[in-house]
Amino acid sequence: MPPEVPHYRSLATPLVKSSPPISPESQFNIPVGRKYFKGSKSMAIPGRKLIPSVVFILVCISILRLLRIAITTSPSAPLPPTLQHTCSTPSPACEKAPFHTTSNQTRQQKIAADERSLTKKEFKLLSDLIKRKAPCNLLVFGAEPQYLRLSSINSGGTTIFLEDDPDKISAARAKTNNTQIHKIEYHTPAKKAYKLLEHARKSPACAPNPEMLQNSSCKLALKNLPRVIYELQWNVVVVDGPSGHSPEATGRMGAIYTASMIARAGNTTDVLVHDVDRTIEKWFSWEFLCDENLVASKGKLWNFRISGKSNSSDFCSDHMVAIE
Repeated sequence: MPPEVPHYRSLATPLVKSSPPISPESQFNIPVGRKYFKGSKSMAIPGRKLIPSVVFILVCISILRLLRIAITTSPSAPLPPTLQHTCSTPSPACEKAPFHTTSNQTRQQKIAADERSLTKKEFKLLSDLIKRKAPCNLLVFGAEPQYLRLSSINSGGTTIFLEDDPDKISAARAKTNNTQIHKIEYHTPAKKAYKLLEHARKSPACAPNPEMLQNSSCKLALKNLPRVIYELQWNVVVVDGPSGHSPEATGRMGAIYTASMIARAGNTTDVLVHDVDRTIEKWFSWEFLCDENLVASKGKLWNFRISGKSNSSDFCSDHMVAIE
């Protein structure tokens, strides 16, 4: 037997390993990365378009969170002085106390008081009139601090204030001891002004008859004033009360009507009405004091001059004011 010769390959011959042909079935065994490599580039385009939208949403959420933190951590308004003492310690009663309501009411009252105050020009018109008339009989519906100076201007005369607010009466009496201040009551809210004006036009009891004022059946007549109000002949009457700052507050309908009746009981009386920018003051001034009697005005203050001792059954000689 011939000897066994070991098999060997030449180093010059490259080792080539042939791979079998790829069948259709084997295509499904290709790795996913290789199979969808070309399609992955087209899928990235929609993602880039979504980036601005996602960023916008995240920014909005961040802003909302910052606003919420700012609101919840903002310092609360200080309590009004009257409530700081009573609610200095936590208690169920204090937790239920309407702090914001009281604060708002105080703020509204302060604003209303500022609006009712006379301006410098308005007060000059009034004070100049008193200086020319002094000493005279001066009647004022209201007791605002500015009016207290009229007592000294009307030195030697009679000055009487009619006020329904106890706080204003106390404040006025603390500032002066020589001024007569009478507390009176009003019962008609401002929201009834229209019906009262209709009543006055239709009722004969509301006709200008000063002698019957104290016993009048007219709903506008103020019949419970101090007796001296009906007895004296007044030279100047000022209407700046009651407040009439809201529909529920007592209005000045009766005060303006009564002032017009008092003025007609004398010879010549100046009647001044403040806040004529408001509907009620304007309506009732035109109706009972009359545009024909308006002799001066400054800002929100009108000055009417009424000649008394008239037998006319009408307040005004011209046409009736239309309120419809």
